[in-house]
This record gives sequence, structure tokens and C-alpha cells, in this order.
Amino acid sequence: MEKRMRTPAPDTVNSLNRREALGVLATASVVAALSAAAGDASALTQNPSKERKNHMKTKAFVYTELQNSIPFGDVPWNERNELIAKASGFLNKTWFSGVGNNSVGGLYSFDSIEAAQHYCTVFFPAIARKSGVAQTTRVFDATVVEDASLDMGSPHFGATPTRAPGAFVYTEVQVNVPFEKAPWRDRNPVLKKQKGLLSKLWLSGLHTNTLGGVDAFDTVDNARAFAIDDFPKTAAKMNAAFYTRVFDAKATEGASRRLNSPYYA
Repeated sequence: MEKRMRTPAPDTVNSLNRREALGVLATASVVAALSAAAGDASALTQNPSKERKNHMKTKAFVYTELQNSIPFGDVPWNERNELIAKASGFLNKTWFSGVGNNSVGGLYSFDSIEAAQHYCTVFFPAIARKSGVAQTTRVFDATVVEDASLDMGSPHFGATPTRAPGAFVYTEVQVNVPFEKAPWRDRNPVLKKQKGLLSKLWLSGLHTNTLGGVDAFDTVDNARAFAIDDFPKTAAKMNAAFYTRVFDAKATEGASRRLNSPYYA
């Protein structure tokens, strides 16, 4: 017997159409704000390398942070590195140590979305539980941000680092913009003029389409200026809440090198 398709009520259809229209308008608003923030600045030459290394296998990035306060010198990173290196699909990690609060976390590359999700739902929560602290994890789709990141000299996509970073800034904006609609071609020239910026890895939230990134700076002072003074202005033009963190790259360099962080390639 043929199954009859149920026809949605007119009110339901109208409601769905309104929600879809609002979603399109919201995305367009954010895109316009980012484009306006970009202005007409000229691009700096980053000279990204065309070599293809491990990033050919990179399908996902993971951001983590533990709600603790431990000077990085007291973190048992040697033991942690051995465990992390054995995680399924793991490629590399850059350790993070919070400026001002000594929080501990990092940026990871994985060879699949599934491996990244397993790390965030099983592996890392076990570490947080053992430490007795709350935690933050995020999964990002690496496949959609390669061109934008390589244009910003990102070592995660094969660009050769010009020098070891002194600090990192993590940013995430509470918007829902598929990355193909993000005006990164307008935004990148502005970012290239940011004082002390060495490179940027763009991030696009899995399932959420949040926009953000990890920006490498030469000094903590320049990183702090970007996070505290400059980035909030961009978020304000987008009319969106945002999240920023500043990390001391010098404190974690040795631990990051042991896990093949591309910032020190």
C-alpha cells in the first residue's frame, strides 16, 4: 500500500520560511560586518611555503583548556605527551599556558573528525576528571580553512615559520557563518598589518560554524593588545559575543616541540 506524505500545515510552513529567512539575514549581517571591519588595507607578503607536510592528513583541529592554575614548569607534560601521542588519529599539538592565570590547554591536529571527537568526548575528559577540574573543548573542521590560513602564513598548512612565536591568541565569535561565506579575503589584509602578528590559523566550528582562529605573535604584549584592544572592535561590528585567550608560547615551546608543533618546524 502506498504511504501518503503528510502535508505540513500552512502556519508551520510559514514559520519555517520565516526562520530560514532570519537565518539568511543573520549570516548576511555578520558577513557585511566583517567586510566593513576589513576596510581597504593592503596585504603584507607572508611568503607561505608551497610544501605539503602532515597537513595533507589534517582533517580537524581541537582546542582544549583546563580550568586550573598551574605554572607550566609544574605541569607533568612529559608524561602527558606520551599519552597524547598514542591517541587515535593524533598528528601534533601546540601546548598553551594562560597569561595571567596559568590555565593549561592546547591546539591539536587530527587525521579525522571522528578521532577529534573521540579525543574531546573520551580522552580529554578523563584527564580533566583525574585533575579534578572543569574543562573546555572545541572541534573545528580543518578542510574548509586551508586557503584562508595559508594566505596568513599558517604553519599548519605548510607555510614555513619566520620565527618562533612569543605568544598565541585564541579567538572565537558566537556567530553561525559557514566558512565559504566568511569574507576572509577582505579580513586577511587587515590582519597582516596587525603589529607583531606572525601567522593565523583560521578556525570554523564543527556543527556550529563559529568563526575564530589561533594567532601567533612575536611578543605577549602585542598579543595582549590584539586580544584586549583590537579584536573586541571587530566583534562589536558583528554584534556578537566573543571569546579570547592569550597564551605564553615561550613557556611551552619545549613541550610543543616534542609533539611536533608546526610552529617550530
